[in-house]
Amino acid sequence: MTFRKVSVFIGAACAVICMFSLCAAQDSTNQANIKFKWVFAARSGAQGEKSVSAVTRDTLLKSGDEIKLFVYVIQKTFVYIIHKSSNTDLNLVFPYSLEMFDSGLTVDENYYIPKGRAWFTLDTITGEETFYILASPTRLIALEHKLKDFIHAENSQKVKAGDVVIKEIQDLKKQFRTFSTVAERPVVIAGNVRGTLTDTMHPRRLDIATLATEISAVNFYSKTITIDHK
Repeated sequence: MTFRKVSVFIGAACAVICMFSLCAAQDSTNQANIKFKWVFAARSGAQGEKSVSAVTRDTLLKSGDEIKLFVYVIQKTFVYIIHKSSNTDLNLVFPYSLEMFDSGLTVDENYYIPKGRAWFTLDTITGEETFYILASPTRLIALEHKLKDFIHAENSQKVKAGDVVIKEIQDLKKQFRTFSTVAERPVVIAGNVRGTLTDTMHPRRLDIATLATEISAVNFYSKTITIDHK
């Protein structure tokens, strides 16, 4: 009788310990291991009255409008930005080259795309422009290999190699779909959330970093922004 009571007590204790262990494991897997800031900025409007705003969803831009991106790594995170143009060509927008990842992105450093004060200008080839933003606490080696294959592919093989890259991105999203973004919020500067910047005198001198969104995620983060280029 005593033995049975002890057995029940031990069994109950083990169940409680297992429950706490499981909770601890779940808590650890829910800890954000991806932290960075980024912004996709667009400069548009009539000449002399142009404004700069953060693009956070699919939007419409016109030939002659300008875009610029910004990345700031808070903790060790590998950020990839890939552009698929309206004529289906692919460009690795960030990192500037995959070799940057050999030593990892520098924490607490501002990365502007393109570098310095330059902006990308939408050309006269209209259509759908797609930007894929991916982030991981470790390098996405398979994606990098496919990107290298695309970069070194002969012109006749570019489209096929590009399709392979896009499929890898889709596969990554499926693989990590159970992981969630912990937080995605605009960066607060001096108590204010900046949404649009306007400077008719010197629009190119505006720092798009003030429009950044801070991302916290577990194991994987992805976002796709499509531009309807008119």
